[in-house]
Amino acid sequence: MKYVLICAIALTILSCTTKVHVESNGKTIIGEDPLETLENRELTQEFKDYWYSGEAEISSYDLSQARYGEMREGTAVMIFVTESFDKKDQVKADLANDSNRPVLKFNATRDFNTGIYPYHIMSSTFLPLDKKDNAIKVASSIQEWCGQTYMQMNQDGDEYEVMLHSYFQSEGNDDFEIENVMTENQIAAQLRLDPQAMPTGAIKIIPSTEFLRLKHVETKPYDAVAKLSEMEDGFLYSVKFTDLGRTIAFKTEKTSPYRILSWMDRYKDGSTPMVSTGTLKKSIKSAYWGKNANKDAVLRDSLGI
Repeated sequence: MKYVLICAIALTILSCTTKVHVESNGKTIIGEDPLETLENRELTQEFKDYWYSGEAEISSYDLSQARYGEMREGTAVMIFVTESFDKKDQVKADLANDSNRPVLKFNATRDFNTGIYPYHIMSSTFLPLDKKDNAIKVASSIQEWCGQTYMQMNQDGDEYEVMLHSYFQSEGNDDFEIENVMTENQIAAQLRLDPQAMPTGAIKIIPSTEFLRLKHVETKPYDAVAKLSEMEDGFLYSVKFTDLGRTIAFKTEKTSPYRILSWMDRYKDGSTPMVSTGTLKKSIKSAYWGKNANKDAVLRDSLGI
C-alpha cells in the first residue's frame, strides 16, 4: 500500500511538469523540454494565407560579388517555403508527426565566375515558426574548381554543434560547439515575419556560413550593433560587426510578405574595402518541386535566369 502511494505521488509530480524524452550521448533520459522556455510566435493571418498556400516563393537577384579583390557579376536566387521539420533528426519530415516543428526554409544560391573557373554557393536555413527561436539548422556548401567545402550547424539546447569539411588542410575535417545565438543566415527569413520585430542595439551574432568559409574567419559569435530604419518604400535592417570591420544590410518591402528587395555586404576583400550586393530582378510563387519536366524549363524565363 505504501509503494502504491509513493508511485501515485511521483506520477502527480511528473504530470504537473513538462517532461520529454531527451537524447543525451546516445541514451534516452527524462528531461525538461527546452522549447517550453521559449515564447510562442504569433503568426498573422496574412502570413498564413501567403505561406501556407502550397507554393514556394522564388526570387532572382542581380549579384555583384567581391572575390580576390575584384567585383564579379553573377546571379543569386532566394527560395522560401514552409515545411514540417523533424526535430529529432533535424531534417525535413517525411511523415506527419505531432513532434514535428513548422519552419520557414530559406535556400539561397549564388553563382559567379572568377576568371576561368566558376563558384557555386548554396545555404539552407531552417527558421522555426512555432517558437521565437534561432535557426534550428544551417547547412552551406561551396563548390569551385579548386575543391569544395561543407559546413553545418545544428541547434542543440544552448549550443550549436558545428561540422566542417574542407579541402583546405588548415581547416580539414572538424567538429566543435559554439554558443547558440542569432545567426546571420536566419536574418532574411526572420525579416519575412515582421521587420519591426527584429532585434536592435547591441547583439551577438554568428556570421553567415558563406562569409565564414569565403574569408576563413573563426566560427563563433561576434559582437555587433543592429539597426532598423523605416523608409518610404520599405525597411532597412543593418548589422555592423564590431570586430570584423564588416556591415551587412537587407532592404524589405514596406508591407507583408516583406520580400527582400536588396542586400549588401561591405568588408575588406584583401586590403581593399568592397561591397557585395544583390538586387531583386523577378519573383514568382510556384510549387517548383513538381516542375521538373523539360517543358517546365520555360519557367526560368519568368525569373530571368
